[in-house]
Amino acid sequence: MSEAGDSAPFLQNADSGDVKRTGTVWTAVAHIVTGVIGSGVLSLAWSIAQIGWIGGPLAILLFASITLFSAFLLSDTYRSPCPEFGPNRSSSYLDAVNLHKGVGSGRASAVFVNVSLYGFGIAYVITAAISMRSIQKSSCYQDKENGSACDFSEGYFMLIFGAIQVVLSQIPNFHDIEWLSIVAAIMSFAYAFIGMGLAITQVKEKGHIEGSIHGITTASGTDKVWLVAQALGDIAFSYPFSVILIEIQDTLKSPPPENITMRKASTISVFVTTIFYLLCGCFGYAAFGDDTPGNLLSGFAAYKLHWLVDFANACIVIHLVGAYQVYSQPLFANVESWLRFKFPDSEFVNHTYLLKLPVLPDLQLNLLRLTFRTAYVASTTLIAMLFPYFNQILGVLAGIIYYPLTIYFPVEMYLSQGNIQAWTGKWVMLRTFSIVGFMVGLFTLIGSIEGIVSAKLG
Repeated sequence: MSEAGDSAPFLQNADSGDVKRTGTVWTAVAHIVTGVIGSGVLSLAWSIAQIGWIGGPLAILLFASITLFSAFLLSDTYRSPCPEFGPNRSSSYLDAVNLHKGVGSGRASAVFVNVSLYGFGIAYVITAAISMRSIQKSSCYQDKENGSACDFSEGYFMLIFGAIQVVLSQIPNFHDIEWLSIVAAIMSFAYAFIGMGLAITQVKEKGHIEGSIHGITTASGTDKVWLVAQALGDIAFSYPFSVILIEIQDTLKSPPPENITMRKASTISVFVTTIFYLLCGCFGYAAFGDDTPGNLLSGFAAYKLHWLVDFANACIVIHLVGAYQVYSQPLFANVESWLRFKFPDSEFVNHTYLLKLPVLPDLQLNLLRLTFRTAYVASTTLIAMLFPYFNQILGVLAGIIYYPLTIYFPVEMYLSQGNIQAWTGKWVMLRTFSIVGFMVGLFTLIGSIEGIVSAKLG
């Protein structure tokens, strides 16, 4: 273990009682499902279409297993019995890395964590805009005489989503968004069921299953390799909750020990989401075959049950409103905690004003929170408007963050915490796991970058 003093400013005593923790297995499941069943589920049919009937489902099961194993490693690193400070808990992923690997590794992980959280925000802006635009297109199909109603671009809807997030981003911290996560989780189940149901209905109407064992046919073997890389990146992106696992675990009450509760919540969440992923992805591919769209619901734009498709897209938007906060709140906390540590006497950073409003509850206003979070939302919205490439963006994000956050740091922290000696059986297993994960992450990153370049040039 590294010197605990390096990370002391970022840690709090487990028994300090500064924050009342009331979370249970089911609130943790709600947070995880909100963070996991998101924009990624809509791309899984496309991913299976690139890899084929055998490789696609196996890839989903593989990434599910990796994610669950990583979650188990991370949950065990939440607390660490340090003799210098007594039993400590980590309130974030960065705290855990600082505690187990020191400040140097903590700074390196901070880059990946914040890029990850920021990237999820961009992806969710893109996805929400696609869904809102789909609702508008559906309305245009039903009212063809009113063509002016179809003039708005996806950028317009990105601005609407961004405006909503500016308001919600003033929620003080992760502990205050349990209600939002529960609503968002319900929405995610709703649109996953609808997408799956629509795909099943289309398969029945056609009377046969589309697709093949080798996936879609491409012009060359090189094109196939790049598309498979993008597909693996999309699948990896659909299991992204490692980066927020510690924050979720920090909301749990004890006893029982938080790592036991978190293991149960992770198992339930990964099992449920994987079933949904397999059903949505496989039935989506069975319905469309080589014509499977990048966003599953966009394939039903002209479907006769247009109102059901519109409802599903509305559920996606509501879900992503919550998911954006689930991934943004940890980044807000990281930046604002660092600024408060660096500038403890700054009124701009630390002072909270109480605004008394008629009828409404009193509003706590902090100038740092207001300016930083507004600028953050504006920047994610702007980048989404500049790079609105759904599948490729998901793949690049997965390629950048998948290995370091889901595999490398969890393995390294677990090895340090357990003082596992080199060349023992457990050490060899974990090192092999890390090396294979690195190769997969690099492959998906290269393929997805190539996809964005091709989309830009095209």
